[in-house]
Amino acid sequence: MTSHQSTQTMKPATAAKKLGVYLEATPAEFREGVVTRAELNALQADPPQWLRDLRRDGPHPRPVVASKLGVSIAGLARGGVTEALTTEQIDALKDEQPEWLTKERATQAEVRKETARIKKRNAEREAGQS
Repeated sequence: MTSHQSTQTMKPATAAKKLGVYLEATPAEFREGVVTRAELNALQADPPQWLRDLRRDGPHPRPVVASKLGVSIAGLARGGVTEALTTEQIDALKDEQPEWLTKERATQAEVRKETARIKKRNAEREAGQS
């Protein structure tokens, strides 16, 4: 009995998420088809020009925008940012330093500090039990 391996495919939205790009800005042939695992790996290993341009200039999806600004996705929403932004728009926000961005960055820093504290505490507990 031989096993038949089916080709693993994904929706364009899933592939765009894995590539870190905004689906609506991708070429029509990417949005309208399906992406195989092999095609995704090829795009990651040797990105075509459109993918390099999107990653560099945007528009970027919210997780990428949040990361570039140093805030959470919820922080973006609280700041009124609900759409994809270009690199130029992100840089302008960094330069302007609106009050909401300063506040959300401080909140994010506190969250990271608390996460590190809990991780350290848990590691110490585990070490004490050994």
